[in-house]
Amino acid sequence: MNDTTLERFQYDNKIVKYFGAATIIWGVIGMLVGLLAATQLFLPEANLGNPYTTFGRIRPLHTNAVIFAFVGNAIFAGVYYSMPRLLKAPMWNKSLSWFHFYGWQLIIIAAVVTLPLGFTSSKEYAELEWPIDIAIAIVWVAFGVNMIGTILTRRERHMYVAIWFYLASFITVAVLHIVNSLGLPVSLFKSYSAYAGVQDALVQWWYGHNAVAFFLTTPFLGLMYYFLPKAANRPVYSYKLSIVHFWSLIFLYMWAGPHHLLYTSLPEWAQVLGTVFSVMLLAPSWGGMVNGLLTLRGAWDKVTNDPVLKFMVVAITAYGMATFEGPMLSFKNVSAIAHYTDWIIAHVHIGGLGWNGFLTFGMLYWMWPRLFKTTIFSTKLANTHFWLGVMGIIFYALPMYVAALTQFLMLREFDEMGKLAYGNFLQTVVELVPMYMLRALGGLMYLSGAILMMYNMYKTAQQGTFVATEEDSAPALAKNYNPKGEFWHRAWERKPVFFSILATVAILIGGVVEIVPTILVKSNVPTISSVKPYTALELEGRDIYINNGCVGCHSQMIRPFRFETERYGEYSKAGEFVYDRPFLWGSKRTGPDLHRVGGKYPDSWHYFHMEDPRSMSPGSLMPPYPWLTTTELDYSDLPAKIRTMQKLGVPYPEGYDEQASADLKAQAVKIADNLKDAGIAVMPETEIVALIAYLQRLGTDIKVSSTN
Repeated sequence: MNDTTLERFQYDNKIVKYFGAATIIWGVIGMLVGLLAATQLFLPEANLGNPYTTFGRIRPLHTNAVIFAFVGNAIFAGVYYSMPRLLKAPMWNKSLSWFHFYGWQLIIIAAVVTLPLGFTSSKEYAELEWPIDIAIAIVWVAFGVNMIGTILTRRERHMYVAIWFYLASFITVAVLHIVNSLGLPVSLFKSYSAYAGVQDALVQWWYGHNAVAFFLTTPFLGLMYYFLPKAANRPVYSYKLSIVHFWSLIFLYMWAGPHHLLYTSLPEWAQVLGTVFSVMLLAPSWGGMVNGLLTLRGAWDKVTNDPVLKFMVVAITAYGMATFEGPMLSFKNVSAIAHYTDWIIAHVHIGGLGWNGFLTFGMLYWMWPRLFKTTIFSTKLANTHFWLGVMGIIFYALPMYVAALTQFLMLREFDEMGKLAYGNFLQTVVELVPMYMLRALGGLMYLSGAILMMYNMYKTAQQGTFVATEEDSAPALAKNYNPKGEFWHRAWERKPVFFSILATVAILIGGVVEIVPTILVKSNVPTISSVKPYTALELEGRDIYINNGCVGCHSQMIRPFRFETERYGEYSKAGEFVYDRPFLWGSKRTGPDLHRVGGKYPDSWHYFHMEDPRSMSPGSLMPPYPWLTTTELDYSDLPAKIRTMQKLGVPYPEGYDEQASADLKAQAVKIADNLKDAGIAVMPETEIVALIAYLQRLGTDIKVSSTN
């Protein structure tokens, strides 16, 4: 082809470098916070004796930092590198690229500030409060507009498979984030969910499961389809398999969220749907794994010598392991063992450390030297990083599987008299301490590898010369192209708008079928006449419970198993949660379930337990909260909270917002008097009094069975 027919353009490597550097920096920070959280689970003193670094507050900081800062920046670095090269066009708008970069980093900084301060919506992987949620939506849409603009101005006619996954990820994450974040603000850093109880749980895990799917999986599959063939210098194994992989994956994933809620108060039909579609997910997931691994056919000798391919092979293998385990966990008999235990922690970290982490490392080791026109500074260091990472994953995950089985078997064991052999939940926690120590060791090894990588990347950049803009050329896209007999999917690939509409329809069907009936059909959540809204003081106490991240260790959902009802009391009913915004069923029990804790202990027990947990529960891993006993309760926004709840349908009496403060004070005085009778002098308007009011309310709206 004559050079005069070519159009010349430039790729912006600077934005890739910035996102790549942010990936490495935030990754180390997020892992460091995770190591601190892991240490706190066997060394309570590591909570550091202040409100801001307790496990309940830094756990969501760790998950947000790793998911959205580390993995998020890695996605953007990979997309901004691969997409222009696949489409033969620079990113559509450079200003949008930089708005995206700085906007995303500011969102991360906002999370770093607000989560330790206790500003949280308490929703798993979506804890950030409403102003930050709006910022996320704006920045994400800016990213999507830039991506779509690039697709529309492309010089490559057909969209490669990686672009399909990028498009589906953008569309679906936008839908998930907006639907799950719907709520009414009370103040600048406080809001209440638009959904309550069972409905909130379903929407949250529709989001939570599919955030894993469309933020931690599908964009990384797109990166795999680009960077793995590049690193191996081999074509993708099967084009047709990639088609089946893509369309079946994005359709089936959206139905699977309810498998996180098996044996809960969620309607049975929704649980069944979640299980059925989760099992079907195994086929497309393993189709992607097979397509990735077989791309390396004939290149296995290279794998043994190239750290980039080593990282990628382990990443794809971890993807296969995690996507096998997910469908298995959706079986009710397996979920009965794994749910609320460390099995889930092991499962998500196989995916997070293995799939996301290792693919990110492989991508950066391949991409970084090319940005600086050099070779990797030290292959030996990269190989050391690889083995530290592998050993870190093993030392992390295996103890968690052992911990899960240990705890489950202890909790369900009955003695010869038919009584619980381990009636005290704490007995199981003490047994897990050695496993928690090994988990922290694994985390330390993995973090050490990431720090080695940071040094290796720095030295690589130092020895090379950064190329800010990279020249390329391609012929313009010819118009009126409509060949006869073209393979049907090839035709779709050159119609990005049509392709996007099809993808949107595919991802919406599952959510609509599951969520809409649960919200609109009242019989899905039967009402219980004795269940009343929280009092003003209980509402404030619930918010304190939420602000301190108590849901990270304590569930409020008793499943219909004998070993749970014997230990905690009557199993939980859907109608008991109709005023819970947000729901607080939890996903992990490091402490016992609290749904029936109301009235189980005197007020003084809760006071001493919060002041020093080990004074009431020797061997407890819970951090002390002595500041609750002296910190004055700020209920200046209580009227606004009541009005917001009324707008959401909570049946507080007309004008109750003006009476709520007086009711709060009256109930607080009664609890303070109870504490005084037990020899405890405390001011009525302290946070501990509100928290006690909430805890003493839990599970008391219905008549419950006596506990063992």
